[in-house]
Amino acid sequence: MAQQKMVVKIMTMTDEKTKQKAMEAVANIYGIDAIAADLKEQKLTVVGDMDTIAVAKKLKKLGKIDIISVGPAKEEKNDEKKEEKKEEKKEEKKDEKK
Repeated sequence: MAQQKMVVKIMTMTDEKTKQKAMEAVANIYGIDAIAADLKEQKLTVVGDMDTIAVAKKLKKLGKIDIISVGPAKEEKNDEKKEEKKEEKKEEKKDEKK
């Protein structure tokens, strides 16, 4: 399984206490690398190699949730692009020297 990014809106997350409960509920799921919570927009972002259904089940216990998105983490794409750009620059420098 590859790195995934899951964004969930938790309707009951209105204060610091519920934010902390949401983060603690998700934190002990195997494979999670990062958790970020936005209290203003009531969003919880979870990144890692985890079971997204398990995350949703844990958060449902806190209240109503809306799954906004589930997809691959964007970090992988950026790393690949950076490596390609570095290779292109190296090739250009070699061509200039000749």
